[in-house]
Amino acid sequence: MERSGDGSLGIGDISNPQFYEGSVVSSNLYMDHVGEVILTLNSDGLSWKSVDNIGNELDSSSCLGFASRVESEIKFSNVYAVESINWGLIHEYILPSPGDCFLGHNSEMYRFVVHGFQKSKTRHSPWILSEYIFGHKDPQTCQTWVGQISASVRMEVGRPKNLLVFVHPLSGKRSGRRTWETVAPIFSRAKVTTKVIVTQRAGHAFDMMTSITDMELNSYDGVIAVGGDGFFNEILNGLLSLRHKAPYPPAPTEFMRSVGNNDNYSKKRRFGFSSNGGPSDQDANEGAPESSHQNEDHDPLLPTSEAITSGLSNFRTKAGPCNTDQGPLFPIPNEWFRLGIIPSGSTDAIVISTTGTRDPITSALQIVLGKRVYLDIAQVVKWKTSSSSTDAPSVRYAASFAGYGFYGDVIKESENYRWMGPKRYDYAGTKVFLKHRSYEAEIAFLEAKTESPMPKKNFLENLTRRVRKLPENPEKVICRVNCIICNEAMKPSHTHANDAATDSRWVHSKGRYLSVGAAIISCRNEKAPDGLVADAHLADGFMHLILIKDCPRTFYLWHLTQLTRKGGSPLNFEFVEHHKTKAFTFSASSDKSVWNLDGELFQACQLSAQVFQGLISLFASGPEV
Repeated sequence: MERSGDGSLGIGDISNPQFYEGSVVSSNLYMDHVGEVILTLNSDGLSWKSVDNIGNELDSSSCLGFASRVESEIKFSNVYAVESINWGLIHEYILPSPGDCFLGHNSEMYRFVVHGFQKSKTRHSPWILSEYIFGHKDPQTCQTWVGQISASVRMEVGRPKNLLVFVHPLSGKRSGRRTWETVAPIFSRAKVTTKVIVTQRAGHAFDMMTSITDMELNSYDGVIAVGGDGFFNEILNGLLSLRHKAPYPPAPTEFMRSVGNNDNYSKKRRFGFSSNGGPSDQDANEGAPESSHQNEDHDPLLPTSEAITSGLSNFRTKAGPCNTDQGPLFPIPNEWFRLGIIPSGSTDAIVISTTGTRDPITSALQIVLGKRVYLDIAQVVKWKTSSSSTDAPSVRYAASFAGYGFYGDVIKESENYRWMGPKRYDYAGTKVFLKHRSYEAEIAFLEAKTESPMPKKNFLENLTRRVRKLPENPEKVICRVNCIICNEAMKPSHTHANDAATDSRWVHSKGRYLSVGAAIISCRNEKAPDGLVADAHLADGFMHLILIKDCPRTFYLWHLTQLTRKGGSPLNFEFVEHHKTKAFTFSASSDKSVWNLDGELFQACQLSAQVFQGLISLFASGPEV
């Protein structure tokens, strides 16, 4: 390495980027905190090697051992932006003689930065922003590299260019704006255009999603929610309520007879119920909007009938957001268009279950890099608010969980303590637990062919073995990145339009229950590290129905305690029923029946539900652990 008399780097002899066979580009540059390197661009990424270390073996026991641990490459799939940063300092390490430690030297030159990420070495899931700064005295050399890297990054498929972003300013600890300001530079560097709407009231995002035309919606690559699970639920319902054309859930004959025993029967009869309780495909539904009280993550104002005209569309388009040559103008499912979440809520179970972490930076990176997972969505139809009501049927969609009894009571009770922020859920949960209220209900569900009975342990047996990890079911497969079960289930040969009742039988359960829950995904969160159902999958087409029978308070406490343990067995009790199903119905005599749908209140004493496999695509890669 040559130096001029004033100590500056002598780089006049460094060649411009050279093009080699196989579209490989290579030249000598200076890398911040490393020194002179040979930077090479190949088909899948960048790699660099220090000129000082070429031909020298590093002694790992010396301070030079540090160099062997420095990153020496980055794949284009992990690069989200590259930009020039003009004239400035490059800090170089100089090796005076073999065996000596690095010395530092600052030089000024033109620079450019490659923006990417690294996976945390201390925590498994978070992605950490990283920058690689290179420099050269010749500005054209830097511009050539920026152009070459940019062209390679643009070849990465699936990355969004234009997004609609809704920010909930009151979500979680009123941190929605601050969260967006933290991640906004990532979108700017990645040259992703964002139209940002800060919501002003309950149902604002829902109203925007229902009123936006399909033509305008097609101009976006996706919609992002900066908020919690409830806010995402509002946007999800706004997207699907007028666009998802599907029949009501299937139901057993006796359930549909009970639905018909009121003044609304004439309206319901128009649906043309088939023998299994589902609507025929020649009639459309009618209904009226329903409104509900706002909680911190926005409770949407949901219409009913227009959302569910008969006939399920199973059209998927891969041609991009503006392809309208065939099918509906904005088809559901839509393989190109994706939803995304940047977590800023109280629980953020959907984000943790789909990325493995509750980290806004990780979620933002997975969005700009165009990651994708399919997500099952549950359609929940309320038939009666109370035993004497004559409401028109009302439809809601849920992405994570629908819960009754304990889960619904906690949400309802927490509304009285909104001033407490997220801590209100802990306080409300304690109050509801101490009341230990159970409800009379009847549930019917479609038995899954794959369902196999789980061995149950009684309370005393679990109690005596509480100090060691309970054995796991050897057949349990946890949903992870590139999940085999989800990928296999989403193959075209395995997906069918609304065939929930085909070759299945209805199983009935009646009694008093502390809670009834339907987990669509694992529902992992910081207080339940494995979630409600550890082996629930994102896109296998099933819900997990969890029925907690009336039992002593101490038994129920043990169940709840198991939820908080990594590797716990909350479903392995005699008073717990766990069933995989594609559809279920619920009837209760209580006129104060309250459900929890993705953290939002939903009052219903009679409802039916079904799951639509992979109905939406999400900007996420799946949990890594």
